[in-house]
Amino acid sequence: MEQKMLQFLQNCKSIRQLKQTHLQILIYGLQDNTFITPKLINLSTDLISLNYAINIFRSSHSPNLIAYNTMIKCFIGKTHKDALSIYNQMRVSLIEPNSFTFTSLLKCFGTCDAFGDGKSVHGDIVKLGFYSSLFVRNTLLDFYAKCGGVDCACQMFDEMPEKDVVSWNTMIGVYMDRGEIEAAIGLFESMPERNIVTWNSVIGGLSKSGNMELTRSVFDRMPERNEVSWNLMTSGYVRVGDVKAAESIFDEMPVKTVVSCTAIITGYTMIGNLESARKMFNQMPAKNVISWNAMIAGYVHNHMFDEALSLFQSMLLDAKCRPDQTTLICVLSACTHLGSLEHGKWIEAYIKKQKFVMSLPLGNALIDMFAKCGDIQNARAAFNQMCQKCIITWTSLVSGLAVNGQCTEALALFDKMCLEGLKPDDVIFIAVLSACTHGGLVEEGKRVFNQMVTDFKIEPRIEHYGCMVDLLGRAGKLEEAVLFIERMHLEPNVVIWATLLGACKIHGNGDLLDSVTRKILDQDPSNPSYLTLITNLSSSVGRWQDALSFRTAMRHQGIEKAPGCSSIQIGDGVHEFIAKDTRHWQRIEIYRVLKNLNGHVKTECDEQ
Repeated sequence: MEQKMLQFLQNCKSIRQLKQTHLQILIYGLQDNTFITPKLINLSTDLISLNYAINIFRSSHSPNLIAYNTMIKCFIGKTHKDALSIYNQMRVSLIEPNSFTFTSLLKCFGTCDAFGDGKSVHGDIVKLGFYSSLFVRNTLLDFYAKCGGVDCACQMFDEMPEKDVVSWNTMIGVYMDRGEIEAAIGLFESMPERNIVTWNSVIGGLSKSGNMELTRSVFDRMPERNEVSWNLMTSGYVRVGDVKAAESIFDEMPVKTVVSCTAIITGYTMIGNLESARKMFNQMPAKNVISWNAMIAGYVHNHMFDEALSLFQSMLLDAKCRPDQTTLICVLSACTHLGSLEHGKWIEAYIKKQKFVMSLPLGNALIDMFAKCGDIQNARAAFNQMCQKCIITWTSLVSGLAVNGQCTEALALFDKMCLEGLKPDDVIFIAVLSACTHGGLVEEGKRVFNQMVTDFKIEPRIEHYGCMVDLLGRAGKLEEAVLFIERMHLEPNVVIWATLLGACKIHGNGDLLDSVTRKILDQDPSNPSYLTLITNLSSSVGRWQDALSFRTAMRHQGIEKAPGCSSIQIGDGVHEFIAKDTRHWQRIEIYRVLKNLNGHVKTECDEQ
């Protein structure tokens, strides 16, 4: 029966199959079996959850060394405290650890806060005689590199009585990760022997530092290359924006891989060559989720949002790769830019149906999409459903409330965040000050600005100053706005002066026209938006000659203000329009309907 259960476990591919097999194991009383228990724990972690595996382990009456080692291994990348607890339980149970116990345990210690516990385990390794194992010493070296820093790793490396190529590779990796290129190269050159991992470690570190000339020289010296070597070179050139060099390496590759093709796609999208990127994507014999993400993200990065959504739909229809969180975040970004609420709602439903974990980035993207598409109710719901929140989460909803006219609520949410003890950053203060501006909350805006400077010691950026000038200007406090500008610790830029001029236009105040116009023209004399603003203010205060001069100058210089763009979603498509649009494929029908509507409105007005 033992062999039969082991075979069943070997064939388990789903949660249902594993739970059925677990039930059979309990029925036949094999839950304490030496070979079955470790296998069941391992599979439970992979297919169900870590908690399920822990419950299996705890329900075992007499777990053996293999079961303990398996349970410790399950905590790698999760929590070192729980792994240490299992190890301590093993010691109390008088079960002697082996070298696998310590290598698995040390791999659980991946952060600085685990340093003290790791040193204690180091003491046990020495006391129990496992320090003689080179395998254990290399794992210790890796632990000190991750948790103790370069100095601790160097000391460990120097004290090792025997080193192999893994020891050297680890130390080279430490120097590369810290950006100490010279030390890494010095160690590399002094190595008694090197393997392909050594060469690739150096190439990877050098390419990340951006020194592709030195990377290429090391690559050319390699006695042999593998797929990783070629991929590192391709990705390195793409990272520094040298797509031609990346193409050259790609063409030399004996075998084109998914990784290298994806790197080239990323390179093409970075320089805006979407046609070549899509051609490469379509030619790939096999694609993984990273390939799809690279192409979708490329469309989003280049503002081709419709194409991003279309490709996402193709990915779902293809059904060979399941979208991951990165895919969904990219697609939600496309929905946000298009203002396509229906697509966004569909993606939210897909997230729920596929039982995706609501991570911070995904939750933040969902809140941002709903808020910017005007559905503040669902933005709030997404916010409230998030178990964890970071400063970006709060900023997204504060900003969303502000742009949707709920300025008092935005301010209240910010105050709530501060009361909960989360320290605000400079970005959320821009969102809060914008809320005060749009809501005309002058005194509240002054309070928030002073709170930022005095309580949180955040030095104002030009954007914060711009919000305050806008706040005071819209409220008609133009003299106070001018005094505020004069007291700024930064040199006012053209946006500050244009904001002040815009406030003058709102309140029909031409007193500041000449001085502010000079400031704008000194800093940005060719900006059509600012020139149009100056022209309109000149007209509104009766200075027709000045307005005519500016219009004539703009015409002679060929300066035109970019027209505003509106969009509307119909069915699955988003249609964009500008004033006097001639691009839309149904423009004849649209203008015919507009003409009829205008005629209908005129008739109604005449009858009244």
